[in-house]
Amino acid sequence: MGRLILFNKPYGVLSQFTDKGTAGSQRPTLSGFIDMPGVYPAGRLDLDSEGLLLLTDDGRLQARIADPKFKLPKTYLVQVEGEVTDAALATLRRGVELKDGMTRPAEVERIDDPALWPRDPPVRFRKTVRDGWISLTIREGRNRQVRRMTAAVGYPTLRLVRWRIGEWTLDGIAPSAWREAPQSS
Repeated sequence: MGRLILFNKPYGVLSQFTDKGTAGSQRPTLSGFIDMPGVYPAGRLDLDSEGLLLLTDDGRLQARIADPKFKLPKTYLVQVEGEVTDAALATLRRGVELKDGMTRPAEVERIDDPALWPRDPPVRFRKTVRDGWISLTIREGRNRQVRRMTAAVGYPTLRLVRWRIGEWTLDGIAPSAWREAPQSS
C-alpha cells in the first residue's frame, strides 16, 4: 500500500514540485513544504486557491482521486462578493451553463463565516460591497470550475478553500502543514 499525504496548500503556492513558468520565476512550489521523494499531487489546486491537496506515490489511487469518471465529491468553502440569493443557489443545484458546457448539479448551501486561518495576502475588503460564504460540493473538476460557476450566477469568488475530497478532510491540518493518512480500500 502506498503513501497518502494530506496537505493544506496556502494561497500562492503552485500544486507542483517545480515552477515551469517563465525564466527567473520565483513562485513557491510544493518542494518548499513537502520533502518526500516519490509522491505526486492527485489533481490540482489553482495558485490562488487554498486548502486540501492530496499527494500519493500510488498511481491507481492518484487516478481514482483525480479522474472525473470516479465522481469523487470535492467540497469547497467559497467566499463570494455579495449575499447569495436562493435563486442563485437553485441554479447551482441544477447545474450552470459555462463556455465549455453544462456543469453537473452541485450541492450548495449558505454558511456562516467559517473559522479559517487568515489569508496572506488578505482578501480585499470593500465597505460598500457585502460578501457571503457558501459550501459547494462538485463531482467534476474543470479548470477553475468553482470560480466560473459562482461568477455565472452573479457572485464572483473572493476566496476559495477546498475543505474535503471524498473521505479526506482538512480537519486539524494547519496552513502549510501536512500529515500522512491511512488509505482505505
